[in-house]
Amino acid sequence: MFNRLSFKSKVVAFSCFVWALFFLTHSMAAARPLLLACGNDTPVVITGKYTHGANGDIPPADKLVEMGRKIFFDPSLSASGVQSCASCHNPGSAYGPPNALSVQFGGPKMTELGMRAAPSLRYVHAPQAFTEHYVDLMDNNGQDSGPAGGRTWDGRVNSAKEQALMPLLDPKEMANRDLAEVAARVRKSSFAAEFDQLFSPPGTHILDNDEGIISWLTTALEFFEQSPDDFHPFTSKFDSYMRGQAQLTPQELRGLKLFNDKDKGNCAKCHPSVATSSNLIYPRFTDFEFAALGVPRNRSLPTNRDPSFFDLGLCGPLRHDLQDLTDYCGKFRAPTLRNAAARHSFFHNGVLHSLREVIEFYVTRDITPQRWYGRQNGVVDRYDDLPAAYKKNVEMGAPFKPLPGNKPRLTRQEITDLLAFLNTLADGYHPPSASANRIMTASSARHPARPR
Repeated sequence: MFNRLSFKSKVVAFSCFVWALFFLTHSMAAARPLLLACGNDTPVVITGKYTHGANGDIPPADKLVEMGRKIFFDPSLSASGVQSCASCHNPGSAYGPPNALSVQFGGPKMTELGMRAAPSLRYVHAPQAFTEHYVDLMDNNGQDSGPAGGRTWDGRVNSAKEQALMPLLDPKEMANRDLAEVAARVRKSSFAAEFDQLFSPPGTHILDNDEGIISWLTTALEFFEQSPDDFHPFTSKFDSYMRGQAQLTPQELRGLKLFNDKDKGNCAKCHPSVATSSNLIYPRFTDFEFAALGVPRNRSLPTNRDPSFFDLGLCGPLRHDLQDLTDYCGKFRAPTLRNAAARHSFFHNGVLHSLREVIEFYVTRDITPQRWYGRQNGVVDRYDDLPAAYKKNVEMGAPFKPLPGNKPRLTRQEITDLLAFLNTLADGYHPPSASANRIMTASSARHPARPR
């Protein structure tokens, strides 16, 4: 049967097998979410010319993870010498920004600002490949949901290997001129000898080959970013609740109900609170789909000083293949809401700086637009970060659509309740009793079904 599988399927199966062997011996508890991610939610696949290390074998998964960790935290790989991957994706901030800046400083002298907020790297493991026509089989209705998948705010790359190269080469981030410069920095790094020993076939030195260096550098980062303990630990209070190890308070339960209610918060429309893959137990709180929310223009960003410049997400300027599809303009990928309470800037442009403010924006955007938007000729310019031709793409349903009488979908108390629930999605929760260690066998009876 294995021989009849496609080459891609064989690679996927072997990758899952390698990870299973390592993590079963490392930690069964930590392995559970990752092992369940194998299948359609593929973890790491080693591709390209360089797929064997010392002694002609694929390096052990634990060695790849640890090498990736060293690379991730090493600032010497940047032109400034002070910026590492962890500078914008700090483990103490759920691998998101450690500060409240809308966007992070970078570049050779750490004086450059980009135009997009750094996302958390947690719970974005193995998204589906980008497609313009995503059908969510968990809905059982076969409807085309439109664009979904890929990585970054505009989904323009699919693999973690590709994504890892972006900050290394971005002139406003780690600012290497080209891949040859990245390879040269690896040769001078503190981990160079270990890198060479781990990845060089007998009688060779991988450090002599730029292509080999880049291939193994990105592979190691990809393996590290699949490490369950670091990037998808599933240790929130909500996860303990799902496992039957903790109870949500009455306020948190009210917040969960509002989260799922399609006529109230309607958050689960884009951030499902149940797993959307048959291979996962715990939800990632994102459907990896794209939407135009009419987010206010962030006038503090240098790029926005030019009134004719607009960041349009799927249709540019960083993504080039969908520029002619005007229905996509202004759409950005839904981020995970896990650890959202740990963030200090929100949306693709980092324009808002508290989770309460975000919810208030959702429910008052079209009721009190003067609070959120600038003015043109004395008139409030709704959805002011979009050209007029693309404002029709903005989402208009709940929770944005006011209730009769132009009232918001959520009251002040309901916003507080919803915030209480969102705080249960923060990692690092410890169940109150070690004896409460039973796994829910019928979590669906306790957990509301996904809204349709």
